[in-house]
Amino acid sequence: MTASATLSQATRVLRAVAAGARADDALRALLPRRRFASSPEERRAVSRAVFTYYRWWRWLAARDSLPAQLEAALALQARFDRDPAAFKPEALAARAVPDWLKDEMDSLPPGWLRQLQREPTLWIRIKRGHEARVTAGLGDCHPTGFSGSAFRYAGRKDLFLTPEFRSGLFEIQDLASQLVGLAAAPRPGETWWDACAGEGGKTLHLSDLMANQGLIWASDRSVRRLAHLKERAARAQAFNFRAAAWDGGPRLPTKTKFDGILVDAPCSGIGTWQRNPHARWTTQPLDIRELAAVQARLLGHVAGSLKPGGRLVYAVCTLTRAETAAVAAALASSHPELEPAPVILPPGGAAPASGLPPPVAATLWPQDLDANGMFIATWRRN
Repeated sequence: MTASATLSQATRVLRAVAAGARADDALRALLPRRRFASSPEERRAVSRAVFTYYRWWRWLAARDSLPAQLEAALALQARFDRDPAAFKPEALAARAVPDWLKDEMDSLPPGWLRQLQREPTLWIRIKRGHEARVTAGLGDCHPTGFSGSAFRYAGRKDLFLTPEFRSGLFEIQDLASQLVGLAAAPRPGETWWDACAGEGGKTLHLSDLMANQGLIWASDRSVRRLAHLKERAARAQAFNFRAAAWDGGPRLPTKTKFDGILVDAPCSGIGTWQRNPHARWTTQPLDIRELAAVQARLLGHVAGSLKPGGRLVYAVCTLTRAETAAVAAALASSHPELEPAPVILPPGGAAPASGLPPPVAATLWPQDLDANGMFIATWRRN
């Protein structure tokens, strides 16, 4: 695909977004069409142009045509990639994020603001014991010191078409998400509840850490997501789980008492803004207030399902004060039977969370991990 064709197709996506679609939804809807983009390289080029546009949106002249704005955004990205220091922290704070964000976070670290303008790294999680086979088959895999199963993938293959993926030997999973599984630290034979399982990325990681032994209850309000979880689990040969719909209310999907509960709660997703720059301009402060209330309710509903000595792990891929330290402090205040417990992470994996004593809660910053941002807090039931 020529550069002009890429701009033309990216413009079509931007027009779909302007009509009300989310950028990732518009890309998923248009990219599979053969006439739109027929190869993985072409699809990557269009996706890159679209996300680059939203990454540099506040630098662009609204009076210019969309193709001209796309060209300007790509030029800004190239300039940044050559010399990130050419963009001052003050300019990034004023243009790379919405104005309201400074009121929702304790600080806007310059390193984080610069990280937001970089193209994201693709992370994979390899099933334990298959690292050598997968890395040899895929090539271009680079290990990290944070986890022996986490690898940066820098190649050009369509990973979904590789025999290693089809055999269930690895998952595409961000490093921060993988660190949540390590913080949960489930053991073989235990009983766990992944309360907001979604499509099952963390459920599959818990299963691998448990050596496919014990039992995981995986719940979500979306039956469609749970169906996808079952498909992924079959491919990964993860069998120690039960999927159950749960709307997040007081009526729980089971009366089981658990050794551990993971609440990877719905959140504003600010920790994912490097990967999804369009969300910077659609998320609003009201979303944060509403989601913080949802998070508090979810934690309150599941807390009673812990066995004595059981661990509760709270994780959100956001960095706002209201959804992190405030939610954790409120739970500790309302549930005296829960004792703060250390967050189990590899050395260097996280910084102490503001407002809470370390190591009870931790913030995973994108600039430290080259991955999504994440907040994790843990408790143990007396």
